[in-house]
Amino acid sequence: MRAPASPLLIDGHLDLAWNAAQGRDLTLSLGTLRAGDPLKGETATVTFGELRAAGTRVCFGTLFALPRSPESPHGYADHAGARAQALAQLEQYRHWEDAGQVRVLRGGAEVAAHLASPGPGSPLGVVLLMEGADPVRDADDLPFWVGAGVRVIGPAWGRTRYAGGTDAPGPLTAEGRELVTAMRDLGVTLDASHLDDAAFWEAAELGPRLIATHANSRARVPGNRHLSDEMARAVAAAGGVIGLVFLSSFVRPGWSVGQPRARLADLAAHAAHYAGVVGWAHVGLGTDLDGGFGREKAPAGIGRYRDVGRLLTHLPPGAREGVAGGNWARWLTTLF
Repeated sequence: MRAPASPLLIDGHLDLAWNAAQGRDLTLSLGTLRAGDPLKGETATVTFGELRAAGTRVCFGTLFALPRSPESPHGYADHAGARAQALAQLEQYRHWEDAGQVRVLRGGAEVAAHLASPGPGSPLGVVLLMEGADPVRDADDLPFWVGAGVRVIGPAWGRTRYAGGTDAPGPLTAEGRELVTAMRDLGVTLDASHLDDAAFWEAAELGPRLIATHANSRARVPGNRHLSDEMARAVAAAGGVIGLVFLSSFVRPGWSVGQPRARLADLAAHAAHYAGVVGWAHVGLGTDLDGGFGREKAPAGIGRYRDVGRLLTHLPPGAREGVAGGNWARWLTTLF
């Protein structure tokens, strides 16, 4: 089945620079990248060519610093290490921008102008998103990152100096409350995707702009990585959008490698659940298709990024354009 054409696709979450840091050259064709891929066991799906083929005009591109763990012994152990990773990735986006591959978008007017001038050679619009705030020294350091183009920050990934996160329950720390307050005052949007419940509700009460770039429904897959219905309502009440994640273990509860991949119909059920809670206007894409997993863990029918549009055939016709990109476009051009 051929993926349906989409006039506009916006992805709420891609780890482009992180992949480049692992040795992937996203300017190559997908076949060439796969033939020499340095990341084994996760078949690549994302390149700039694939994004163009899918009709992707804008994405939220991360600055993601990987913390040290038994599985990642070369990750960061302190703020300086996290900052070094984020700065290197920031430089990668600048390199791509100089080469005409991307255009970093710093506000709603720039997004609107970018969307109004599509063309076959047009660069990918990128909104810079920091996933996990450990690269930020403290609240006083936030203006530096804003000046560098960062417009969205998720305070947590797992636990950080700022907040409890995925599989790491806990509230905002004192530093976290200061950071979220500074984000609110500087107009930096908070990405709630990885926040633990306690940290989420503390952050929401402080009143920053609020979205969830990549988070499926906890009603369908248990765990603090996903949004409860109450969290989804809070994001929607702030005018935000929630991006759907294309990872089988986030789509079907109990899924593990070796089982048949989750179905796109299962992912569409997450979308329909959110729509029943907050309405279709708050549902978008946040595929995370290059976020530490490959084709093997993507839903069945997703063999490469250009297949993303296949999800739309499982949604009500009236919702497809909004989920594909229209809802993110509205948020980006009116609330960003």
